[in-house]
Amino acid sequence: MQEKARFTLDPAFTIGEVNPRLFGSFVEHLGRCVYTGIFEPDHPTADAAGLRGDVLDLVRELGVTAVRYPGGNFVSGYKWEDSVGPAEQRPRRLDLAWRSTETNRFGLSEYIAFLRRIGPQAEPMMAVNLGTRGVAEAVELLEYANHPSGTALSDLRAAHGDKDPFGIRLWCLGNEMDGPWQTGHKTAREYGRVAAETARAMRQIDPSVELVACGSSSQAMPTFAEWEATVLEETYELVDHVSLHAYYWPTDGDLDSFLASAVDMESFIENVVATCDHVGARLKSKKRINLSFDEWNVWYLPEWEARAASAPLDWPEAPRLLEDNYSVLDAVVFGSLLIALLRHADRVAVACLAQLVNVIAPIMTEPGGPAWRQTTFFPFAQAARHGRGRVLDVRVDSPTYVTGKYGEADLLHATAVRAEDGSVTVLAVNRGRTEPLPLEVDLGTLGVTGLVEHSVLSDADPDARNTLDDPERVAPHAAAGTVLRDGRLSAVLEPLSWNMIRLA
Repeated sequence: MQEKARFTLDPAFTIGEVNPRLFGSFVEHLGRCVYTGIFEPDHPTADAAGLRGDVLDLVRELGVTAVRYPGGNFVSGYKWEDSVGPAEQRPRRLDLAWRSTETNRFGLSEYIAFLRRIGPQAEPMMAVNLGTRGVAEAVELLEYANHPSGTALSDLRAAHGDKDPFGIRLWCLGNEMDGPWQTGHKTAREYGRVAAETARAMRQIDPSVELVACGSSSQAMPTFAEWEATVLEETYELVDHVSLHAYYWPTDGDLDSFLASAVDMESFIENVVATCDHVGARLKSKKRINLSFDEWNVWYLPEWEARAASAPLDWPEAPRLLEDNYSVLDAVVFGSLLIALLRHADRVAVACLAQLVNVIAPIMTEPGGPAWRQTTFFPFAQAARHGRGRVLDVRVDSPTYVTGKYGEADLLHATAVRAEDGSVTVLAVNRGRTEPLPLEVDLGTLGVTGLVEHSVLSDADPDARNTLDDPERVAPHAAAGTVLRDGRLSAVLEPLSWNMIRLA
């Protein structure tokens, strides 16, 4: 058996409080995320608003909080006016981002209705178009959405059937404006100026809004860090968060590096924090910019790019795009990315899993048919339910393995969260593909006295996955042999596994 991994927990050493927004998600007008995903009026479970009841049930079980909308690349060609008013009168448009036809049958009001059906934990996170539009359209959207009444746009909202304001607090100032693939792509200085002017104008209408400036689309971008520094020079006192986006996939069959993807995510977070704080120091500002990691996931991007290059330009409605079917191995990497976010809860104030349904998503649907959970559903749902409280400082002493991309990496990747009632949840991944990993945790003065459960997601077949034909092939199971005795937790983490250990 593998050499033992260890760490010590102490209530005096913590990272920060978990913001509920860390368990956000993302709904974009892309593929079947909206149409036949969350919205399918003819589905047997659909409500009067056309929302799929089976999907709503799974979204509630998943535990998502902030839901970012309507993009994504889609937002850079978005005309918000197209998405309001009577659905039958809304225009059909070409969506340049995903080479599709957008019907606008699902729009702003339907998005707010969807969040309200999820429950009070679901918060809107709206993006404005700073690609093909600008300041005027952003403030008009804000007035329509949030102003109570007595103006042309707020009264128009009421005439459209929404008397009460939407109360959208969290706004993204564009999307991935550093990317040449983005409609309306800008240089850092160009974007920083328009973001600053938009922020000033939005705060004139509603000083309480929280604003997210576009950071880099990935740490691999050639303009990374310089982009953040330039944008923040223009916007530092006007925004609250800077965004990060990252997707991970195995390159050339290098599964060992893929399993260590969170090494890159953690360095990305730490480098953006350093850049933000450097700009703040140069500006002699007492303000602290936090991070909005508002797109993250496992995504087999090269496979999609290869297919997209030869796809016909026929502008289909809601085509099947980016419908990755996730394996157990993918779920372990996914869980490790979640752990990375929690380990930086002091600065990551928002995070959005991209996306929610069908499109690189934890929930899949079939038009007119069932909805089911992908393997990645389970780590997210467990973390969203039990990873609430204060993150403890976890510094592992772990055996390592060698990766092609990241050099030596720990086999154990872990975090722990202490709830208000004193209970502790340990979230841990064994990156080893063949050997179990013994784990010992010294619980110090935490005062936990009982083991509630040790749930594990693993499988003898790392390629096992849930499908339409076999939707329950993979699910978490109880681990054997885990013991809590005299302030020490002893467990064995199965090979290639995601683990949740709850202590009372």
